[in-house]
Amino acid sequence: MAVYDLSTRIGAYLDRHLVFPILEFLSERGLYNEHDILQARIDLLSQTNMVDYAMDVYKQLHTDDDGDAPEEMYVKRELVVAKLQEFEEQIEPVVNLFEDPEVAEHMKREDQNLFDYLAQNHEFTPAMVDIIYTTAKFKYDCGNYSEAAEYLYFYRIVAPVDHKHLASAMWGELSCAILNQNFEAAHKELSRLRDDLEQTTTVSSLMKLQQRAWLIHWSLFVYFNHQNGPDDIINVFLHQPDYLNAIQTSCPHILRYITAAVVITNRRRPTILKDLVRVIRHETYAYRDPITELIEYLCVRYDFEKAQEKLHECEKVLSNDFFLVACKDDFLENAQQMIFETFCRIHQCISIRMLANKLNMSIDNAERWIVNLIREARLDAKIDAKEGHVIMNPQPQSIYQRVIDRTKSIGFQTQFLAQNIEKLALVPTTSYYTTTKQGGTSNQWTLSTYNE
Repeated sequence: MAVYDLSTRIGAYLDRHLVFPILEFLSERGLYNEHDILQARIDLLSQTNMVDYAMDVYKQLHTDDDGDAPEEMYVKRELVVAKLQEFEEQIEPVVNLFEDPEVAEHMKREDQNLFDYLAQNHEFTPAMVDIIYTTAKFKYDCGNYSEAAEYLYFYRIVAPVDHKHLASAMWGELSCAILNQNFEAAHKELSRLRDDLEQTTTVSSLMKLQQRAWLIHWSLFVYFNHQNGPDDIINVFLHQPDYLNAIQTSCPHILRYITAAVVITNRRRPTILKDLVRVIRHETYAYRDPITELIEYLCVRYDFEKAQEKLHECEKVLSNDFFLVACKDDFLENAQQMIFETFCRIHQCISIRMLANKLNMSIDNAERWIVNLIREARLDAKIDAKEGHVIMNPQPQSIYQRVIDRTKSIGFQTQFLAQNIEKLALVPTTSYYTTTKQGGTSNQWTLSTYNE
């Protein structure tokens, strides 16, 4: 279902290297013409130093020709190799210095005064800090993400706290961790980058909005490959006003992933559904797909026929979504349970035969399935086997649950209010940033370092 594919929208907020895994996935799924996907790879690779990869893709794209890459690619390859050797020669004294046991011991501590120590005792200069960064970025452009990550780590612990490339290097570390599939490290880098973004006072509100939008899209790689990812999506995207505002303003399509996270965690966090329904109703004019419509038909309109239809459509959407394909089974299972629970809560007597038809099950299998769901959801219900009915007892909401629902967001609201008070107390030091586009795959690491 290419009509619901979000790759184009998401790719506009990603570094070009992060787009390659998505293109590989689309190629496997066959959603688009293979020629178009190969051409998209060539367009992206032309802006990197991954010349060998570009040659291979070019040969796949031009199988009808003589099969050889154009001359300019060979010329570019020679230039890249020469430049790489130049960087290796420049970085060699720095690498030798870091291999010194005494220096290595200081580096383990990640002391903020490490640069001063190296400058006083080992003739370390600011130019060497720049060499580490430029070497890391060049290796990243060559597709050597593991070495790039190592140099970026060296740069981060050596560079002064006010160094010009420090923010960009944090984006680079996150990207390297994602591309190396080191999602535990990526989760830590993501938290560090988010804290840095919220604490900085030297960028404009517009720039913060753009970088939050970037961070939201990059974090999808991490959250859907991490144990606590769905919970983090809810806590950050749905319950932090700044990030929810960025989603509503710049990228309402992220509602698909928030909805998926809520459905997957619904058994552990049932009260979150109300917050999601409120956002979906507010943003339905800006974005909707079968996943968000499932919640709309189920929790707003209570149209179970339509909800069941949307659930079947969700299966196709999930199968063709790069981030959600791995959690398709969990989503479908929890969504089916949500439909049953909601149906049970508004009906007092339910026919097992009717439910079996809706679920495409035999009556015996449907009865066992219903028993398990009643037990897991802790519904006050019983089964009349003679009549073939599920009989529900009314479940008024307890006063304790009402208090919890009304006070659960106080912590987030208080934090948001405290941040606004701190902003008012600061002396205005805002720097204004002008750009003609939000996102674009030609950007490198972060908008603040574009065309550096």
